Amino acid sequence: MGAQATAQIGVTGLGVMGRNLARNFARHGYATALHNRTTARTDAIMREFGHEGTFVPAHEAEEFVASLERPRRLVIMVNAGAATDAVIDEFAPLLEPGDMIIDGGNAHFVDTRRREAALREAGIHFVGMGVSGGEEGALNGPSIMPGGSTESYESLGPMLENIAAQVDGVPCATHVGPDGAGHFVKMVHNGIEYADMQLIAEAYDLLRYAGGYSPAQIADIFRTWNNGRLDSYLIQITAEVLAHTDAKTGRPFVDIVLDQAEQKGTGRWTVQVALDLGTPVSGIAEAVFARSLSGHSDLRDAARALPGPSREAVAEPGEFADKVEQALYASKIVSYAQGWNMIAAGSQEYGWDIDLGKMAVIWRGGCIIRAAFLDRIRAAYEGNPQLPTLLADPDFAKEVTEAQNAWRDVVATAVGNGIPVPGFSAALAYYDALRAERLPAALVQGLRDYFGAHTYRRTDSEGSFHTLWAEDGTEVTR
Repeated sequence: MGAQATAQIGVTGLGVMGRNLARNFARHGYATALHNRTTARTDAIMREFGHEGTFVPAHEAEEFVASLERPRRLVIMVNAGAATDAVIDEFAPLLEPGDMIIDGGNAHFVDTRRREAALREAGIHFVGMGVSGGEEGALNGPSIMPGGSTESYESLGPMLENIAAQVDGVPCATHVGPDGAGHFVKMVHNGIEYADMQLIAEAYDLLRYAGGYSPAQIADIFRTWNNGRLDSYLIQITAEVLAHTDAKTGRPFVDIVLDQAEQKGTGRWTVQVALDLGTPVSGIAEAVFARSLSGHSDLRDAARALPGPSREAVAEPGEFADKVEQALYASKIVSYAQGWNMIAAGSQEYGWDIDLGKMAVIWRGGCIIRAAFLDRIRAAYEGNPQLPTLLADPDFAKEVTEAQNAWRDVVATAVGNGIPVPGFSAALAYYDALRAERLPAALVQGLRDYFGAHTYRRTDSEGSFHTLWAEDGTEVTR
């Protein structure tokens, strides 16, 4: 079976994401070849979902490749790293010039660039394809971020746009750019996701321990917020999680979950790459560090007895909740602004020419950070493609200006109550740093020149200068 080339696309690696992506293709009328290292998964899909569309199962690699129409479109859905390289090494020799391998996993974009360059020499197109939306999105319409050659997108793109989430009739899929651009953008998406979740968690913590609200009451507050400008998938599911009661104990679900957050690495990659690019993403960094700190139970146990202020509920909980909403929204704008700046920096560094407005378009649906205000980000970049930061957009600047007093009050309340808010604090510090007339970096430069003769620049003259600190203190040009 499958000896004839009848499948329009094939998926190898039939875990939850691979299986659902294959089903999505088949449901949209594409004959879809199936392959998995262990044949049981292939057989299970045929048994359980074979009625959903045309599937072409294959148990051997050669049989799988032979079932694909030219140019062959072969989607890899396996773990990032060595497993992906192993699958590429297995299938690449079976392909011909013009065929394409599509990596739909969470690969590091540097690996994607390496693989794309190597396969290009053999005439094979390699597409690094970011897929967001989890298992539900993969099945019902994800946000898809493919990178690779323009030629490969001409063949593959219409299929991806067809199976992607649709918002206002526009698919949440677009050609991001060459080689690793797609996986780079997916990495930044995940970094923003980290920041978003941290800010939401801090808002919950503030409402509970400064506002005095119960988890069920906070769920209602988040439901209200989800009907306004914070309308988003993450706000929606936050309300559901907070409203959930543990069946075993009858307690709020959030109180029986261990407070140690895990991570799979993409947020950490975002921060590491941002450091390499020299692009500040402090909101994402604090979110990554907050997860790391939560997992250090030994450090937390050792410091549990350290003194701090007693926590007191605010006098006006309703007014405080409104302030938290403003702080959350302003901090969210900062985190997204930092993410978009990083995409712009990566695009410039690697020559990708990424359309920043289109990134907002494809994240409006399907993905984890889908939110109503992404359409406003799209509009901001459509109005000014050279926008240096979202905070310079008149509409966003107006909203942050209106929110800043509440934002400062919330951070001050958190500090006064000993409630950690690294996300809110970092976002506010970034905002203040951007708008500052002068930064203390001037002193840092003076110190660097003193101990290392690293030189400095002056406000009133061109060139680099050094002060002879150990001698007579005169200034020389360097």
